[in-house]
Amino acid sequence: MKFTTLVASAALALGLAGGALADDPTKVGFVYVGPVGDGGWTYEHDQGRQAVEAEFGDAVETVFVENVAEGPDAERVMTQMALDGADLIFTTSFGFMDPTINVAAKFPNVKFEHATGYKRADNVSTYSARFYEGRAVQGHIAGKMTESNIIGYIASFPIPEVIRGINSAYLHASKVNPDVEFKIIWVYTWFDPAKEADAAKALIDQGADVVLQHTDSTAPQAAAQEAGNVMTFGQASDMAQYAPYPRVSSIIDNWAPYYVERTRAVMEGTWESVDTWDGIPTGMVEIGEITDAVPAEVKAEAEAMIEAMRTGEYHPFTGPINKQDGSAWLAEGEVADDGTLAGMNFYIEGVDGDIPQ
Repeated sequence: MKFTTLVASAALALGLAGGALADDPTKVGFVYVGPVGDGGWTYEHDQGRQAVEAEFGDAVETVFVENVAEGPDAERVMTQMALDGADLIFTTSFGFMDPTINVAAKFPNVKFEHATGYKRADNVSTYSARFYEGRAVQGHIAGKMTESNIIGYIASFPIPEVIRGINSAYLHASKVNPDVEFKIIWVYTWFDPAKEADAAKALIDQGADVVLQHTDSTAPQAAAQEAGNVMTFGQASDMAQYAPYPRVSSIIDNWAPYYVERTRAVMEGTWESVDTWDGIPTGMVEIGEITDAVPAEVKAEAEAMIEAMRTGEYHPFTGPINKQDGSAWLAEGEVADDGTLAGMNFYIEGVDGDIPQ
């Protein structure tokens, strides 16, 4: 009897107890770069986590760690999640890329999903959204509505995702307003309300009456509201508490369907390593309500652009477009390929300044 008990205990410890563990929920972990209450990027990822719980109920258990620094601390957090029995781990910031790859190599039976990166493995998928589609809409509205012709842009880190956004917004603003000028401040953070607010105030002091952001907090919205007569757009989340003005629309990152689909794949044993880059056509990128602060004609033009992107009739990077130095990039009617966009490391013609190294 004692020997039988020891064998059973060993089997349980090794995860070999078959039926005894068959009903255990699938454990899904989320690693967040900011707080779930940031009102932007991390907030929307956590909405996706909650959607997984709503979809699968007791069949899943979700866990998350917020405010994880990009670097060694991320590797520690991911390792602990895997040791704690996670079957699937979503790592939700670009700077988590190498830590994800490193930890995945140590836990080949755990599935990993890394947001916005490009390194994959047999047990690591990558996923991102075509945020530049939303930037095109914002640029159009901003170019039409600016009175000072100065548009401010709060940039996080000089990675392709952010450079694409700047280029897309500038391209579409300058199409409708050739006199428009972009002023860019790099803050080297995803989430730091104080830095973001300071950047917004600095841009407003330089004459910007529109402020775009690729950072995660609502601090720029608050700074614009305080300044008055400065237009903003929600970033990653709707930030509708600042509507109808200064926030006149938003880019919403809708991760929920993807998180549900990938969790289901793990549960059903059909998960494979893939690269996903979706946008407006699939609903991964949504455009928040365009408020009545935007003139009806401009709103109609923006909605027509959204519909054209949804149906595939329009791509934001369609030539003719030159690079910043005046050299040809895209000929008339030519559409940028995904490889170039994914690695974009140059400004287009008309954007002032250098990309930090």
